Amino acid sequence: MSNVFIIGANGKVGRHVAKQLSGSVHDVRVGLRSPEQFADFEALGATPVLLDLEQDVSSITDAINNSDVIIFTAGSGGHTGADKTILIDLDGAAKSIAAAEHIQAKQFIMVSALNADSPETWSDSMKPYYVAKHYADRLLRDSSLAYTILRPGGLTDDTGTGAVTTDPASTDKTTIAREDVARVVIAAIEQESAYHQTIPLLEGTTPIADIFA
Repeated sequence: MSNVFIIGANGKVGRHVAKQLSGSVHDVRVGLRSPEQFADFEALGATPVLLDLEQDVSSITDAINNSDVIIFTAGSGGHTGADKTILIDLDGAAKSIAAAEHIQAKQFIMVSALNADSPETWSDSMKPYYVAKHYADRLLRDSSLAYTILRPGGLTDDTGTGAVTTDPASTDKTTIAREDVARVVIAAIEQESAYHQTIPLLEGTTPIADIFA
């Protein structure tokens, strides 16, 4: 059993992670910006904690203290501008990484984006998002943490299939269900074979249970 902390639990992937961890052996805490969001997660058996990624590293450290596994699924969302993308997806991630190092977390799982290391594929409209993901991933790889970076393709709200591919060159698929991304996040928890790995994710035929076997 691990003490798991979900940063960005109120987002779509984060909610799937929290739901799927409901009733598990793990002790789950979720970082939320508003007490109004607490009840939904308490009903899942998670413990809500106030967390604002625009606060300083010390505040984030206090929020995640005593956690073994940090799951970062936070994002500013498509309705915000580039400024919020930088503040949440990059600066918020950077501060979370620093806080996780401070508490000596055993694992940091980052939900990133496919092609975050391929600037030639970035459209002008999505460039701030990919820049944020690219540099957040670099900070995590350069940290002292046992990291797992997951890079899903286009996210959908489809029902997950329970199977993925980690080799984009092997498929013409470009998307993956958020439900399946959450399943991979959970499959990576405490799996040493997932440590120090950067993993592309698309809909595929490999059972998620086999990825880290």
